[in-house]
Amino acid sequence: MDENLQASLKHLLQQWVDTRQQALLERVMLAWSDGIGQLAPDEALLESIQAAMPVPEPPPAPEPPPDTDGDLGAGLDLLENAHTQGEVLKHLLDATQRFVERSALFVLKQGIATAFAHRGFDGESPRAGSPVVPPPDLEELLSGRALFVAGPGPAYQALLAPLSRFQARDILILPLRLRKRIVALLLVDSGLQAAIDHPNHVRALALCAEARLSFLAGVKDEERSAPVESHPSTLTQRIPDAIAEPQGAPLDPRVRQNAERSARVLVGDIELYFPAKVTQGQQDGSLYPVLKDELDRSRASFVERYGIDLENQHQIFYHTVVQQLCAGDPSRLGPAPWGAH
Repeated sequence: MDENLQASLKHLLQQWVDTRQQALLERVMLAWSDGIGQLAPDEALLESIQAAMPVPEPPPAPEPPPDTDGDLGAGLDLLENAHTQGEVLKHLLDATQRFVERSALFVLKQGIATAFAHRGFDGESPRAGSPVVPPPDLEELLSGRALFVAGPGPAYQALLAPLSRFQARDILILPLRLRKRIVALLLVDSGLQAAIDHPNHVRALALCAEARLSFLAGVKDEERSAPVESHPSTLTQRIPDAIAEPQGAPLDPRVRQNAERSARVLVGDIELYFPAKVTQGQQDGSLYPVLKDELDRSRASFVERYGIDLENQHQIFYHTVVQQLCAGDPSRLGPAPWGAH
């Protein structure tokens, strides 16, 4: 066959095939368009789907915001009801726990800080009573050249060492002053949190504790200078647990009130300035052997003011020691020569 004729026939056949393919494609697209409209969901399908779906639970109600003002007020009331300097420090820790993860108090004596009490460090086996020599940045605070220490550093590491190996990201160290002299340090940190949420609340509580310490010191001075028979000042401490009146001659109520208040201050000073010995004696179940010098010295001050006959007959100092340091259990005092008789 002639090659030209062959090429001509091939071209005609190709045109015919292309035309038929185009027509078939148009028919397919038309059928697809007609069929796709039938796939739209009707009301019956939508109702079936809705019936099969689980009923959604209502979202949980948002938690009310914390009442920080109320917590601050409760903490201030707690401090105002402290009757001894030791109680002031313990109540301060209780109050700050509303705003921080961990807190600790250190008593200063001759430039050395000693752990007094703590909150939030129990899981770390804290070692209360461990002495801490202040590093330079803490000396800035103790000398009055700084109002407080904020943020981790040598001061925080030194105070934290006897309490825990875990360092928090946000910390605050505040001084507690008595007669313009720093007598204690309050350490708070954020624990596992990123930051302390209410540092100013903590500072307000520390300032209230300072004021209460000064007030109690003023009461102590007033008791030392006032005659025994004088009427008590309106700014005297309240005694939550009255000492029972022993058998024998009754004691003038005014003298008893002054004597009980003086005994509480003397015993409170032991609790404040010798926390390690107090803790050791309480753990051993025998306070007197550990605190012999301190207890004898405080009892001598009490006897010097009120007389040995008053103490022998009414044992006001003895009962105060039992109540404040021995949780009301005389057996925990140990073999004190001036004990119960």
